[in-house]
Amino acid sequence: MAAVEQRIRKRDRIKARTRRFVELPLRLRTSDLPKRAASAAAMLLVAGTALWLGGGWLDAFIALVAAVCLAELIRLVRRATPHSGFRTAGVMGGAIYIATAALFLASIAPAFLLELALGVVATDTGAYFAGRVIGGPKLAPRISPSKTWAGLVGGAVFAALALGIEAAVTADTDGSALLAVGAAAAFGVIIAVVAQSGDLLESWLKRKAKMKDSSNLIPGHGGVFDRVDGFVAVAFAVAVIGAPGLLDLW
Repeated sequence: MAAVEQRIRKRDRIKARTRRFVELPLRLRTSDLPKRAASAAAMLLVAGTALWLGGGWLDAFIALVAAVCLAELIRLVRRATPHSGFRTAGVMGGAIYIATAALFLASIAPAFLLELALGVVATDTGAYFAGRVIGGPKLAPRISPSKTWAGLVGGAVFAALALGIEAAVTADTDGSALLAVGAAAAFGVIIAVVAQSGDLLESWLKRKAKMKDSSNLIPGHGGVFDRVDGFVAVAFAVAVIGAPGLLDLW
């Protein structure tokens, strides 16, 4: 297993060095799109079903995702440092981080949960396409060489558009509609920034652990933590900082 991971890391380093000097064709930069799209569709189907069923089914789904996510985080922490004190602190901090997000998601109205999910999915989609098509300066090259400023902006634009359009469709037809659309779009930008911060946090932990993905459970995406890192960050931030005021809007 260690030999396989070492070969993967060597391959990724070679790719990163190559991209510094050679601009790869778009079809190569998006070669993983079919696999990612198929996995994303399957995940959306499962998550959508749990959301539609609601109640105990939704709570069980959130608990299961949180449990797998925590297990992957613990694995990363154990590989990231041999120091028992740092390991304990990392595991405890990760447990509080994930549990807070999960409890918050299980306690809010499904409509608000759907808003958060829409913002995060739009962020990931916009960041993927803007990063692959535009490229450009790296966002945090020492943490995640694949992330770019174009990806951050693209994710924010997609999230703002997604929530803005959703608000325009559902808002009352009065003078407050424009304000609701503007607030929703601004919230989309905030979601994008927080989600990508959560993504960078996990990328930093994976780099410390010398692992490409938190696991290999999801083809094209890696592990569960790789897929929900941004969503966890958003849920945690809203739970800790902005829940009372935001919940009044929904």
